Amino acid sequence: MLYRHFLRHILCAAALAAGISLSAQVKPGIEALVDTNFEGLKGKRVGLLTNPSGVDRQLRSTIDILNENVNLVALYAPEHGVRGDIWAGGKVESGVDKATGLPVHSLYGATRQATPEMLKDIDILVYDIQDVGSRSYTFISCLGLTMRTCASLGIPVMVLDRPNPLGGLKVEGSVVREGFFSYVSQYRIPYIYGLTVGEVATLINEEGLNRGQKGDQPPVKCELIVVPMEGWKRSMTYDKTGLPWVMPSPNIPYPRSAICYPCSGLTGEFNNYLNVGIGYTIPFDAFAAEWIDADELKAKLDSYNVPGVAWRAVHYTPFYGSSARKLIHGVQYYFVDYEAVPLTLLQFYVMQAVYELYKVNPFERSEGRLAMFNKVCGTDFVSKEFSKRFRVSDIESYWTADVEDFRTLSRKYYIYR
Repeated sequence: MLYRHFLRHILCAAALAAGISLSAQVKPGIEALVDTNFEGLKGKRVGLLTNPSGVDRQLRSTIDILNENVNLVALYAPEHGVRGDIWAGGKVESGVDKATGLPVHSLYGATRQATPEMLKDIDILVYDIQDVGSRSYTFISCLGLTMRTCASLGIPVMVLDRPNPLGGLKVEGSVVREGFFSYVSQYRIPYIYGLTVGEVATLINEEGLNRGQKGDQPPVKCELIVVPMEGWKRSMTYDKTGLPWVMPSPNIPYPRSAICYPCSGLTGEFNNYLNVGIGYTIPFDAFAAEWIDADELKAKLDSYNVPGVAWRAVHYTPFYGSSARKLIHGVQYYFVDYEAVPLTLLQFYVMQAVYELYKVNPFERSEGRLAMFNKVCGTDFVSKEFSKRFRVSDIESYWTADVEDFRTLSRKYYIYR
């Protein structure tokens, strides 16, 4: 009995370290598709838009599963490439996949929208990529633009659904405003949208939000098929699913990284300001700089009583980036009440504290990055108002104003409860 108890303790510890829960078994879309004997794909020429995160629970690639069971004729590569071997922002080249011999068409190189020529040899396009739940992550933009081209050609799109790692209850941030649509703000949705990729694809398809790369083209509607998961609930963050986590991009190595991404990613747009854990072992999990007194910053943040979060002083030396080989100081954050914590506002509280303590203004220090910051925010209101006094209270009502209306809209497209 003692041995079995000890063994279970070891297995649980190992599972938690890998981001896996032993208590739930969610079946992702690829496994649900296998259960249907590949319904909708048999007898068709199939294209697949995917990356290394497209796997079943045994870590078999969706590429291999489809290649062995249907007529898979082409692969389509998002940012980082089909095999995940391209660094953030790096150009992805079209070519041939060495493992399968299939042609690979780049959707993050000369074009970010599939061309009719790329799709001419397929009858249906399948999408299987692990989403991160934040608007600025380029995979959902890639999906939407590909849906546009497929719509124009009459090619159906099949989305193999996967969990939103943030869960399906968090909705935060303003929707994108006119003039700020881009590849990192493709749709008029909040920064955190609380939907699975299958749900968000249905939303943009049905609501006419698919308006082209810069929001300047009329919406189009494709024939969309979503293969739902089994067992997923809106209250589930990724660690509750029982699924292995395969990083969808290099700086999202753990399920927690996906949750931390919207907490610090906006701040990370500024050069020579705060390191947010990129270049170290805690991407998007900290805020630090050489000139910060870690204990002082922690005390200031503690004084704000931000709900749901605890701060600790931290010191580390990044391996690469602008702070490479420098000892930097700051704070790491922990969720003590995930439901209560305002994820996207955490970085603004940090910027407020840093300004109060050190009068450092990132909007002046990183002028070349301001345009990107605004694109990611989906508006310039935040940068204009926040930079006046560095008070979260000056932007909070604007940042949260669209949330309830979007919740009402998006509920129509819930697949899961």
